Amino acid sequence: MSISKNLQTLSGHIAKAAEKSARDVPDINLIAVSKKQPIERIHEALAAGHRLFGENRVQEAQGRWADLRGKYPDLKLHLIGPLQTNKAKDAVALFDVIETVDREKLARVLAKEMDKQDRHLPCFIQVNTGDEVQKAGIAIAALEEFYQFCIQECGLNIIGLMCIPTADEPAALHFALLKKYANQLGLAHLSMGMSADFEKAIPLGATYIRVGTGVFGAREELRA
Repeated sequence: MSISKNLQTLSGHIAKAAEKSARDVPDINLIAVSKKQPIERIHEALAAGHRLFGENRVQEAQGRWADLRGKYPDLKLHLIGPLQTNKAKDAVALFDVIETVDREKLARVLAKEMDKQDRHLPCFIQVNTGDEVQKAGIAIAALEEFYQFCIQECGLNIIGLMCIPTADEPAALHFALLKKYANQLGLAHLSMGMSADFEKAIPLGATYIRVGTGVFGAREELRA
């Protein structure tokens, strides 16, 4: 199946989930997760009219998107992977949204770089909803204090929360938890839901869903 057809199919699933939960389809944004995808597949998605993409690594994204920026002025790039502070300068220069703000040092560095470059990007706070030691994200217990730090001390434009659910628990529990805390903080956006569970995230308020396999197919298939 072509990427164009995959995007059409996803649009149908998004519309159906939105209808069931009495939500407006334009409020739900599909981030095509393009990490490790061959450039030919990226071109195919762009040719199909898609303009919102997510990348996990700054260096990989630089090599892929720097030239395409000039060809597609309406392109929007989200950083959805962990960000090292030594990559903050490049991330601010390349991306339009940073979804993985999760610690004070990073918040300070991002704020400094945004001031230097005069690019005050919208940001999400990544929340470790499962309190997993091996996973990035701010702990729930520290979320409110960290949010205040980001906006008051760093001046970051925090527009929402992002999470990656625990693999061995129902994703909907994590989505509901993220929605609860976003409501408490008065944040309008939620980045949650991937290929396997985005239809569960939409009824719980997802405004951005991050889909890789559903758009591009499994990477194993690409190597066959």
